[in-house]
Amino acid sequence: MNANQLINMIMRMVMRKLVNRGVNAGINRVAGGRGKGGGHGGQNATGQGGGQGNKQAIRQARQAAKAAQRMRKL
Repeated sequence: MNANQLINMIMRMVMRKLVNRGVNAGINRVAGGRGKGGGHGGQNATGQGGGQGNKQAIRQARQAAKAAQRMRKL
C-alpha cells in the first residue's frame, strides 16, 4: 500500500465513526433521550418522562438505521 491509500483508509475510518456518532446523537435527540447536550430534561416530545421503554425505542431505532445502512450498501 502506498501512502495515499493509507491516508484514504484512515480518513474513511474516521469519517465513518464521526457519522455514526452523529446518527446516534440524532436518534437520541428525536427519541427524547438525554445525550451530552442535556436533551429535553428527561422528557420526550410528548412531555412524558423517559424510562426503560424509551431506551428500548432508542435501541430499535438504531437497529433500524443500521439495517437501512446495510441495505443501501447492497
